[in-house]
Amino acid sequence: MTTLFDPTQIGDLTLTNRIVMAPLTRNRALPGNIPGPLTVEYYRQRATAGLIITEASPISATAQGYLDTPGIWNDTQIDAWKKVTDAVHAEGGKIVIQLWHVGRISHTSLLPAGEVPVSSTNRAAVAKTFTKQGFEPVSTPRALRDDEIPGLINDYRRAARNAITAGFDGVEIHAANTYLLEQFLRDSVNDRTGRYGGSIENRARLIIEVTQAIVDEIGAGRTGIRLSPMTSFTAPLDSTPQQTYGYVVAQLATFGLAYLHVIEGETGGTREPNAPRFDYDALRQAFKGPWLVNNGYSAQLATATIADGKADLIAFGRSFISNPDLVRRLKEGAVLNELRANLLYGGGAEGYTDYPALA
Repeated sequence: MTTLFDPTQIGDLTLTNRIVMAPLTRNRALPGNIPGPLTVEYYRQRATAGLIITEASPISATAQGYLDTPGIWNDTQIDAWKKVTDAVHAEGGKIVIQLWHVGRISHTSLLPAGEVPVSSTNRAAVAKTFTKQGFEPVSTPRALRDDEIPGLINDYRRAARNAITAGFDGVEIHAANTYLLEQFLRDSVNDRTGRYGGSIENRARLIIEVTQAIVDEIGAGRTGIRLSPMTSFTAPLDSTPQQTYGYVVAQLATFGLAYLHVIEGETGGTREPNAPRFDYDALRQAFKGPWLVNNGYSAQLATATIADGKADLIAFGRSFISNPDLVRRLKEGAVLNELRANLLYGGGAEGYTDYPALA
C-alpha cells in the first residue's frame, strides 16, 4: 500500500516523500522584492518536504499585487533566491517556484509609477490587497490589448529561465485563486471579444500559450501548474466550471507536465461548497499525470487519499507554517504546533522562523 512517506517521481524530479509544502504568501521580502536571510532559513527548515512550492513570486514589476512579495524578474532577485535553493538542496530537499501575475488583484501604489493593474477586463474586483497602508480595496484595472499578450507570455518565459538560473528544480504556473490567468479563463470576469474572449477555447488560450512557452524554455518535466475550479474569493465561479476546467486539463495533458496541482473546494475554506458540485476525479482521469491535491487535508484524510490512489501527492499549507518538521510529525503522529494567525503576513522572525521542531 502506498503511503505519504514513499518516494515518487514527478517529471524530472525524484521526491523522497509525497508531502508537499503548498505555496504560502508571507510578505517578508526585502526592498526590491528580494528574499532575505530569514527566507533562506524559513525554507531550509522545511526541506524535509518531498517538494517545496515557494510563495507566489511576481514575474515582473507590473505583476505584483501585494506588499513585500519576492520577485523573479531581475538578477538581484535571482542571486537572492540562489541562497534559498542552495540551502534547501544542502538539506536534501527539492524546491520549485510559483510564477505569479496577479492581474487586477493589485493596487497602483505597488506598481511602477503611472501603471495600473492589467486584466482580461477593465472591471474592478470586489477585493482588497495588502499595501503599506494595510488592506486596501484593489485598483480598477485596464484590459490588456491582444497585441500586449506576446510580451506578457515572454515575461513568464523569462521568469521560468530565471528560476532555473537561480537553482530551482522547476516552476509552478499559478493559474489559480482568481489571479490573471484565471481572470482570462472565467466567463464571470473575461468580457473580451477576439482570440482571448468568448468561447472556452479562447478564454483558455492564454493558460495554454503560457504553458507552451515555459515548457519550450525549461522542459515539461520541470513544469507544474495550479488550478482552483471552485475558488471564488475575488471573482465569481465560471458559469460552466466542469466544462471549462475539463477543457483546460485535457489541453494541459498533452504537454506531459511534472504535475497538476488542484485546490479542492474554496481556497482556505470549505472543501465541499454547497453548489455547484464539482467532479475532480474527471479532471484527474483527463490529465493522467502526477496529481497533487490541496485544501484542508488532515493526516488521516491525506493517508487515506494516497492509500486509495486518489492522488499522488498531498500539499499542506498552514500546518507547514507552524511545523517546520511536519513530515516527521505526521510520520510519528506527534502533536502539531498551534498557528499564530496574527503573524502570517509581514514582520520578521516571529511567526516565521521561530516555530519549534521536535527535540
